Order: sequence, then C-alpha cells, then structure tokens
Amino acid sequence: MNTIFRKSVLGVAGLAFAGGLAAGPLNHHDTTPTTTALTPVVAVQADKPAVDTAKLIPHGVQGAQSTITLNDEQVGNAKAIIAATKKAGMPERAAVISIGTSLQESKLENLGHLGDRNDHDSLGLFQQRPSSGWGTPEQITDPEYSTTAFLKGLKQVDGWQDMPLTQAAQTVQVSAYPDAYAQWEQQAADLVAQHWNS
Repeated sequence: MNTIFRKSVLGVAGLAFAGGLAAGPLNHHDTTPTTTALTPVVAVQADKPAVDTAKLIPHGVQGAQSTITLNDEQVGNAKAIIAATKKAGMPERAAVISIGTSLQESKLENLGHLGDRNDHDSLGLFQQRPSSGWGTPEQITDPEYSTTAFLKGLKQVDGWQDMPLTQAAQTVQVSAYPDAYAQWEQQAADLVAQHWNS
C-alpha cells in the first residue's frame, strides 16, 4: 500500500498520521509466548448457537502460532473487545483481528506509560499513541474507546474481511513488525469462539 493511500485511509478514519500510529510490539513481558500447534476451540452453550469457526479464520492461519495463558484481567479485556465489536455492529472476524492485534501489542493488558522501556507514548490494549491522534491517554486506556478507534481504522481498509489478520492489523497499526500479528490468529479465534455468545 502506498503512503498516500495509507494516509488517506487513516485520515478518513479520523486518525492523524505522524510517522506511525502505534509503537511496534514491545518486549515488556518476562514470559515468552510458546509456539505450538493449536486445536481450535468451539464454544457451545446449551441456549446459544455456536460461532461459525469458518468465519473466524476464513483462509487459515499463517505460520507458526503462539499462545499465552491469560489471567482474569486479560480475559476481561478480550471480552471488552468483543463487546465493543458487537456494539460497533461488526462481525466476529473483526473481533478476531482486534484481539490478535491486542495480543501482539500488549498481550491483552491495558498498559499505561512504560517509561524508559518505551520511547513513544503508546498506551492501552493496542499501544495507540495520543501524539498520533488516537485520543487522549484517558481515552486510549479505556478498552471500549481503544477498540472502537481500532475498528474505525479497520472499517476504512478495503477488503479487510478477506485479508489475513496480519495484513489487516498492519494496515491500521503501521507497526515496525508487520508480520508479527499472524502468530496470534488461532488464539484470537479461540477467544472469540468461546466468548462471542457468552
């Protein structure tokens, strides 16, 4: 995608383009994700229909997949992303892309300023930057707001529904590590399958 088109897409989304919208992935965790072959989770509740897993990963995952064990706060943030996606009237695939992006950017943790470990002003679940027009620090650290801001950018990407997760996420985030999002697609899809109808 050329720079002029990217600026246009992000300008329409109401986001200022200032040398990248979010910091690349930060290595701020002591835990290293494990790479494994994952078996998809299909959540079925007696009174609610199962999520169509074919819609979650329409073209299969790309490359080796990573997974991390999530604590209650991280699961709560995944649920908040799903709720904001539903509120925005977007499908399950948008939630998969959003959660996969957040897994890469923050491991689903709502991060405040990281001090010396972060040379930018990246905050929240998606490592969005106030200086790049994503919102105020208070807004960016609100899971509903930050997810809605990410989804506004995603909506402006022509064909996002048919893109691999890493391409869709990179088009919005403009990360220094564009292929890193791919490793989280299966875990993101599993979380959406488990919590979309809960």
